[in-house]
Amino acid sequence: MIFQYFWIALAILVVGFVVSMFRILREYERGVIFMLGRYHKVKGPGLILVIPVIQQMVKVDLRVRVLDVPSQDVISRDNVSVKVNAVLYFRVVDPERAVINVEDFYDATSQLSQTTLRSVLGKHELDEMLASRDELNRDIQEILDEQTDPWGIKVANVEIKHVDLDEDMVRVIARQAEAERVRRAKVIHANGEKEASEVLLDAARTLSSQPQALQLRYLQTLTEVANDRTTTVVFPLPMDMIDSFLKRDE
Repeated sequence: MIFQYFWIALAILVVGFVVSMFRILREYERGVIFMLGRYHKVKGPGLILVIPVIQQMVKVDLRVRVLDVPSQDVISRDNVSVKVNAVLYFRVVDPERAVINVEDFYDATSQLSQTTLRSVLGKHELDEMLASRDELNRDIQEILDEQTDPWGIKVANVEIKHVDLDEDMVRVIARQAEAERVRRAKVIHANGEKEASEVLLDAARTLSSQPQALQLRYLQTLTEVANDRTTTVVFPLPMDMIDSFLKRDE
């Protein structure tokens, strides 16, 4: 009777041992296998075999991960203090290096992204942070992608979300924008005056070279004045026109 229970228990242990050897990994998962503490191979996806005690498996997710970079205090190149946060998209492309070369690749990538964000933005002025975000995003992404490559990480994209300014700096920027609008208005007005003076100068040259044109202009002006509600019109005549009339009378 005792032997019967022994064989039943042994059979249960054997079945449990065999069942525990089989693991199922999803399409986006890989298993890094260690045999007696040494790296063996990467397995998956699907049904894999892991020998208990002798082999250990570390599961790695290959999907894109979203890392929210917390707000960082940054001093720009023109000595303006701002708070900047960003979002980072990355994924594991080499499970072996992601497990062996770094203890926690997610935390390491998070810390590296914070320092890189402060370092890159600190080399630029405030206007560049506000107007050239695409270029800054590319610079940060390239630096992070290069530095995380030994960890088997691929940084797909970096996006700066917010650049927060204090109220004093917001008012300064508003005054600068207003001054810029005034300057542009003055420039446009000055250009208009310049173009108008050039047109008037050309017209004066034309009238001076062609007396008939001047006479036609006088007649046109008389016609325009006559349409107004006036009773007396005092209009100057050029001396050459008066001389021509006097010569006819003689």
